[in-house]
Amino acid sequence: MENMLALSNQSISDAYTQYARSIFLYIYYKVEDEELAHDLVQDTFLRLISYRGKICFHTVKHLLFIIARNLVNDYLRRYYKAQEAASFLYENADSKVCETEPSLYAEELLACEQKAVTQLPAQRRKVYELTRFEENSASDIAVMLNLSQRTVENHLRMGREEVRKYIRQCI
Repeated sequence: MENMLALSNQSISDAYTQYARSIFLYIYYKVEDEELAHDLVQDTFLRLISYRGKICFHTVKHLLFIIARNLVNDYLRRYYKAQEAASFLYENADSKVCETEPSLYAEELLACEQKAVTQLPAQRRKVYELTRFEENSASDIAVMLNLSQRTVENHLRMGREEVRKYIRQCI
């Protein structure tokens, strides 16, 4: 058993001297980072050590490249996931900053609408405010103001038209 373990250790040592440069070039070609490539080469040979009892001199080269390929794929998968997450965070952070301008426009339009509402006749203004700002239905407003539903709908239609016309002039 000790003889087989010594033979395996010698096989790993021989494989390192013979294939380390080739493995490095393969990994470097994939990741384009010299320091990272050196780290992944070390990880490749560390992983090879875990196969110590199963190493055969004729298959060690293929096993090394399979281990290297898997390590590179794992690294690239994690790298692109991290890039995707960073991109998502950047896009969402950017959208938070850009929400200020639309909210300013919304505030300006609301101020314009409120000014238009103040210029409506009293009954029409009341119907418009009850619908728009208090979210009452036409039938509820008809009961509240003791008007027919049709009259409330007409006041609402004309009020909306006048407010839209005023807002168009503001824009």
